[in-house]
Amino acid sequence: MDLRYEAYCFADRLFYDVQSQDETALDDFSQVLPALPAGWSQGDRNIWRHLHPEGVVLPKQGWKIHVSATVLNAGEVLLKSYEYLVGRRIPFKYLRTQGIVLARNSKYAPREGSGKLITIYPADEAELERTLVELSEILKGQPGAYILSDLRYGAGPLFVRYGGFVEQWLEQDGKRVLAIEGPDGSLVPDRRKPVFWVPDWVELPACLREHLAARRAGSAEEFPYRVVRSLHFSNGGGVYEAIRKSDERRVVLKEARPHAGLDRQNVDAVTRLRREHATLTRVAGVPGVPEVFELFTAWEHEFLAMAEVPGRPLGQWLGHNYPLTHHEVTDEAVAAYTERALKLVADVERIIAQVHERGVVFCDLHPLNVLVDEDDSVSLIDFELAFGIEEDGKPTLGAPGFQAPPDRTGFEIDDHALAALRLYVFLPLNAVVELSPVKLRSHVDFIRRRFGLPDEYCDRIVEVLSPRVDPPTGPATTALDVPEPDWPVVRKMIAAAILASATPHRADRLFPGDVEQFEVGGAGFGHGAAGVLHALDVSGQGRFPDHERWLLEAVRRDPPKEPGFFTGAHGIAHVLENFGHRDLAGELVGSYAQMVPGTKDHGLSAGLAGIGLNLLHFAGTRGEEGYAARALELGERLDAALAGAEPPGDKARAGLEHGWSGPALLFLRLFEHSGDRRWLDAGVRALERDLAETMTALDGSTQVRDGNFRTLPYVGVGSAGIALVLNEFRLVAPDLPVVARLPELVAGTTGEFVIHPALMLGRAGLLATLAHAGGPRHAIDRHLAALAWHAVPHQGGLAFPGIQLRRLSMDLNTGGAGVLLALGAAVDGTPVLPFLKAPTLPGR
Repeated sequence: MDLRYEAYCFADRLFYDVQSQDETALDDFSQVLPALPAGWSQGDRNIWRHLHPEGVVLPKQGWKIHVSATVLNAGEVLLKSYEYLVGRRIPFKYLRTQGIVLARNSKYAPREGSGKLITIYPADEAELERTLVELSEILKGQPGAYILSDLRYGAGPLFVRYGGFVEQWLEQDGKRVLAIEGPDGSLVPDRRKPVFWVPDWVELPACLREHLAARRAGSAEEFPYRVVRSLHFSNGGGVYEAIRKSDERRVVLKEARPHAGLDRQNVDAVTRLRREHATLTRVAGVPGVPEVFELFTAWEHEFLAMAEVPGRPLGQWLGHNYPLTHHEVTDEAVAAYTERALKLVADVERIIAQVHERGVVFCDLHPLNVLVDEDDSVSLIDFELAFGIEEDGKPTLGAPGFQAPPDRTGFEIDDHALAALRLYVFLPLNAVVELSPVKLRSHVDFIRRRFGLPDEYCDRIVEVLSPRVDPPTGPATTALDVPEPDWPVVRKMIAAAILASATPHRADRLFPGDVEQFEVGGAGFGHGAAGVLHALDVSGQGRFPDHERWLLEAVRRDPPKEPGFFTGAHGIAHVLENFGHRDLAGELVGSYAQMVPGTKDHGLSAGLAGIGLNLLHFAGTRGEEGYAARALELGERLDAALAGAEPPGDKARAGLEHGWSGPALLFLRLFEHSGDRRWLDAGVRALERDLAETMTALDGSTQVRDGNFRTLPYVGVGSAGIALVLNEFRLVAPDLPVVARLPELVAGTTGEFVIHPALMLGRAGLLATLAHAGGPRHAIDRHLAALAWHAVPHQGGLAFPGIQLRRLSMDLNTGGAGVLLALGAAVDGTPVLPFLKAPTLPGR
């Protein structure tokens, strides 16, 4: 699970967003800080406020200091640090508001960033040592979470790590990562993992040696358990499988970090772990609840030892057994699954009832906390939020789609989660219902029909999950909830929602989308304005001059950080070229040409394949062979890289965005441009490299392997992305032997259930692949009908949730713009993406 999404859920109820100055003005730390003296500059960037003394020039990288604090003492720590740093003209940045401090230290915030309130940039090692000595005395005794990525200085809230002072970016595994310069000047990843690390070529400063020695001595302290493996990590700590040294008993160890893993009431992981120990003691003996052993402290952290419980999380069980993800499913298979799921729910309800008999509210029932064994027996784990009925507690954390609303009290809290579980095991889209409660009845109506569920079972779901306060208003059905949708009307409504969400007053983004837009910028093709405007145009929804003006100004104001197609300059240039803004489009392609030789990524998203395909596009629109010559040069580089490519690993990359299918598409277009057969042969080798990452999935289709058990059918990463490109080869050279693999890949796109509606990682991409490859008409129609599961009424239009379903997205990769493109492919026969030919639509 990508933990970045949690941090972007605090700012807005509907969209992933950063916490803006206007929204958080009441708890902005500027209210407790004195005005900056003359000779200083200040600027806000996302969650950070940067302060820099004029005339001070910093190196690109070096030893930086992080100051930790809790939510309660953050203002005091910041004020004391501010006065010291401003007085000594040392550059620094700090989190802008108290709310951001809470978000960054919450349970599911990224662990590597937890605890950081201030980042200080000493000019050299002398200033590093002086600052540490003096500031540690000023902040003596101030509490704060341990910063896992750093070395602690003494016993106070100061931590140190080596890293970048300025932003430099590198492509790694298909993603942009922050970078530092190696000893030869080349960029290497700036490792930001939750463990202290020093680059091989960097010597630890003398002032830090005793602190590293103290850290190692503390780690070497005798620990009463031998850890076998880690099971789970959160910002609050870890969960481990371990063996008790005293008797070799296998146990589960749960770890809690002080001042970390906060809930919205500022309760930390240690407090919750102590509560869990007390609760497990209270419910001891209830079948399906783990036996508790001991609570103890080691290395400043708290640990709870309990008996190991067999089974795997309900979500994993569902992924293995849920029939609607399969290529073909029989009525008998659906009936057999229904029987098992109903028994499973009944067993969970039995355990919860026995917990209630002990006077305990479980308070955190969701799929990760239900374990299912091989014989379908169930257990409950994770009692850290539980409380006695006499306490009148309230949920302070919770899983999306399962956490009870504030008006539920006592055992009603668990009743709400049980009703959510009843829905989840038959249609695991609870987060959509939480985002848009009007979806509840249509989801329940679907499971009633599809699984033949009793009315009393379904009615109980609606009765319990329906909001009591502020019931949803607006239509309970959408333009997609009819047997024969009016597709022009549907597209118009999707466009209406996209346009209603636009924020032209903002400089960072025009359309809300995935959290990635806050990393790569809000103008790009995959996650920004360029891709949305492209989708609106090619789907027949029109051109919007004001929004195009925003894009033009954004490119000049904040140029892309990289040349890639989905993530950088070439995707923006492609759209501008097609819109007639040829001067700026040409400038973009030209100005980023110097960055291309340093681009090592081969993919279509951020790498050479996307750049090469766009250069060929420019050769066609401008009739200038210089662009084609540069595309041929990139083809040569990719061909050489393919020859030396590493064998497939455990982590899936094959697919359109990050795999070798992107270069295969470039090779095919180079063959068409030049007539040189060797490019066609190179394309086949590239496809075979991606096909080497596939396996036979549970339903018999061919999908991309991700780890030992998981398979991926998607476009961005997955078998559909391979299929889209393989279909292009079919259109050009149908007799190639590799084309025979197309049907088995297309089979992976026909499953009835898909967790996301997205183009790159969801249903829209599978729909478009079926349309392009001439897949079975009934499968296309089923995907079109099932788009209604995710369609959310918004501002008179239709919107779709993004990745993790927590918030709506309008972008091309993950949101409404991608759905528009998929509808164009499936209904009108228009290419779903640039560089692809028109789909071969099967007849009805």
